[in-house]
Amino acid sequence: MKDKLIKSTLILLVGGFITKILGMVIKMVMGRMVGSEVLGLYMMILPTFSLFIGLGQFGMPVALSKMVAEDKNNNKNLFFSIIFLLLVINTLLVIVIILIAPLLTKYLLKNNYLYYGILAIAIVIPFISLSSICRSYFFGKEKMIPHIVSNIIEDLVRLIVMIIFIPFFIKKGLSYLLCFLILINVISEATSILVLFLFLPKKINFKRSDFIPNKSYIKDSLSIGIPNTTGRLIGSIGYFLEPILLTNTLNYVGYTSSFITREYGVLSGYVMPILLLPSFFTMAISQALLPTISKEYSNGRKLNAKKSLRLGIFFSLIIGFIFTCFFVLFPDVFLKIIYHTSEGINYMKFLAPICLFQYFQAPLNSCLDATGRSKDIMIGNLLGMIVRSIFIVIFSLFRIGLWGLILAISLNVVIITIYDFIKVRSVFSK
Repeated sequence: MKDKLIKSTLILLVGGFITKILGMVIKMVMGRMVGSEVLGLYMMILPTFSLFIGLGQFGMPVALSKMVAEDKNNNKNLFFSIIFLLLVINTLLVIVIILIAPLLTKYLLKNNYLYYGILAIAIVIPFISLSSICRSYFFGKEKMIPHIVSNIIEDLVRLIVMIIFIPFFIKKGLSYLLCFLILINVISEATSILVLFLFLPKKINFKRSDFIPNKSYIKDSLSIGIPNTTGRLIGSIGYFLEPILLTNTLNYVGYTSSFITREYGVLSGYVMPILLLPSFFTMAISQALLPTISKEYSNGRKLNAKKSLRLGIFFSLIIGFIFTCFFVLFPDVFLKIIYHTSEGINYMKFLAPICLFQYFQAPLNSCLDATGRSKDIMIGNLLGMIVRSIFIVIFSLFRIGLWGLILAISLNVVIITIYDFIKVRSVFSK
């Protein structure tokens, strides 16, 4: 058990590092080839894209991984039952996207160039949903290689297609180029799906009953997926409210908009991305933990599940502690190397120790998902969002600049982590 968890974690770390590098290359190539105007349009549409990706998946990847890992179901029928459910959800989302595209373009995003890009999202979402479901099946089987290989090939295909076709679409105009940048995902995700199918056993016997949706499986998957999706939506709402509450409160107590914009840019654009770098490692650990804990817990081996969680927390905290020491002692080094700036040093020194709670939080969330407590994660996120929003206003009224937001963020992270820890403890104390 211990060796398998370590092996899975190492595979995810190495593979994740490669895809991280490829992701950076893709962003650099795209930025240089399309120019700042199209890149700005792409960034405007990205939050909408991310929202519909979350809604399209509906928490089903986590649900499928957990249920496959438990090894108590007909996995073939389970897979097709969830595919049927996602087909219904994605069909509804496609209709919604088509209907709201004019509204989003004209009244909310206020840019007519985005219209075809938003419509393209409707085409892409089903492919991303199917790809994520295929990956989660292998996660449940504790097979990490298919996930990593498909991710790497997917990124390579995306990069090659961009290099070949961007010059052609640049001549067609901004709307068509933006639409193409979204539609690239259809090709890359389809390639990923094909690669994943190559890793399936050569001889699989399907029965007609395997393709018929099972109401029990759908109900069980929804019990995991709904709170998982709701928790993400709560987080998105909280981040949406953050700049609005901050700006209005600080303006009210006398700070200028230029000061707020500059300092908020330093915090969200420089400091937070650096501080969250270790989360790449902790997320890999958490992904490896989910099927392991699901399997052990569902089979009544609570002690083994607890040992796996402790091991995951240990690795997360060791990695987090090393990075925290560097961030506290040498914050200027990271800021200068990555962003060529020294702004945000004090913010970084203060928040670095707080982020240890964030690294600790990831394995706890995986444990709650694995033991069927996704609802507790949702409640924790809701509690954190409410606390964060209220205290952004309260702390900002003390005229301490952006430190009001930083204190609210810190309180949010600590409260959610403590809440998750209490819930995880209650799982193993029964």
